[in-house]
Amino acid sequence: MIVAEKKPIEEIIDTVKDCQSILVLGCNECVTVCEAGGKKEVGLLASALRMHFLQQGREVNIGERTLERQCDQEYLEEIRDIIDLYDMVVSIACGVGVQFTAEKYHAKPVVPGVNTLFMGANEARGVWSERCQGCGQCLLAVSGGICPVSRCAKRILNGPCGGSSAGKCEINKELPCGWQLIIDRLKALGRMDDYEKIIPIKDWSTERAGGPRKVVREDLKL
Repeated sequence: MIVAEKKPIEEIIDTVKDCQSILVLGCNECVTVCEAGGKKEVGLLASALRMHFLQQGREVNIGERTLERQCDQEYLEEIRDIIDLYDMVVSIACGVGVQFTAEKYHAKPVVPGVNTLFMGANEARGVWSERCQGCGQCLLAVSGGICPVSRCAKRILNGPCGGSSAGKCEINKELPCGWQLIIDRLKALGRMDDYEKIIPIKDWSTERAGGPRKVVREDLKL
């Protein structure tokens, strides 16, 4: 899932301070799971903005709406009848949702209410950690199901680097060495022969190095 965190309310207020009407737009997908941009967070942000403007002696119309997804044309159509009622949209979807909403309604300012962080997993209540950087050429089959691109701080394909100590990364002593995790996993699987195999130089053009990416499924196109 895409993990995001709430922007400081002061930053959002500074962005919308000159508006007379604001739509706070949430998303029912990833940002709901990580409790940054779902219906509950829409209500909390809208209430905080109303309180701020009331303290300033201003009556500002704050609308609330949560879509199933902001990265889907179909669901974005649901606000077409109300979008013109607002000076600005504060989207608390991920960066994809913010951009797609802005593309859909290009004449309307759409600003982010969260900071998009990474693709990750829920380790425990209130704890999310990065697992994937979307490199476009998955190596998990040869690395024991642990990604060297996202889990190694240096993104080394054939590690470890030699700087780790007691299973911890030299960059951050609280961070497990990604390659130590891979080695431990391969040992547990009885697959240490895989560790001896050299992973070839990666084709980084499948990552962001090749520019913005697109997937086209001809079998699904209308």
